[in-house]
Amino acid sequence: MKISTIKEELNSLAYHGRGIIIGKSSDGKKAVAAYFIMGRSVNSRNRVFVAEGENMRTKAYDESKMVDPHLIIYYPVRVLGNKTIVTNGDQTDTIYELMDKQMTFEQALRTREFEDDSPNYTPRISGIIRREEGGMNFAMSILKSAEGDPASCERFTYAYSAPKAGVAKFIHTYMGEGDPLPSFEGEPKTLLLPDMEIDALASHIWENLNEDNKVSLFVRYIDLASGECETRIINKNA
Repeated sequence: MKISTIKEELNSLAYHGRGIIIGKSSDGKKAVAAYFIMGRSVNSRNRVFVAEGENMRTKAYDESKMVDPHLIIYYPVRVLGNKTIVTNGDQTDTIYELMDKQMTFEQALRTREFEDDSPNYTPRISGIIRREEGGMNFAMSILKSAEGDPASCERFTYAYSAPKAGVAKFIHTYMGEGDPLPSFEGEPKTLLLPDMEIDALASHIWENLNEDNKVSLFVRYIDLASGECETRIINKNA
């Protein structure tokens, strides 16, 4: 299994699209979650992250430039009890609402498919962290078209129990540039989580995202004993 540093992985592509990183801090005391968005179009770049309590939503930076909000404006982060949900679209709400009705993460996502943005059919990527008895487990999912065929949806879920300290998993929407954009392939990538305070980690991720394409970044540390959260948000449109 290949293990990369955050710097190596983020510098390997100019365009990851949207990305989710989830893992456990090197001291084993915190769950770590990060979500970033990148954009190429004016509409996609015209966004900021805004905190709403424990939740987080996207918002148009300049309302006059917003063209089509339906794949742009959503809640990337929602908290349901001891669970933190992180996604790249309005499937956050689907997961929240159906898990609140006792469905599983995977069952909730079976009601959804990839995005309807032909010809890219952007994958829907999702993650969930469960904090339990001072520990954690997490899962990641990707819903994508089968080789660009909108009639066929491929669904993959990856579950991680008792994850190792100092290691994270990383999933993103695209494998780089292209027309149409090539969807992510394979299992989530494995990254080393550096021993850093939250401000340093947020800065480290932000500095290694492509300068032209990065838009916004969310980072959260969750204390596994108390459940207390620290959150940082960085917006290019500040």
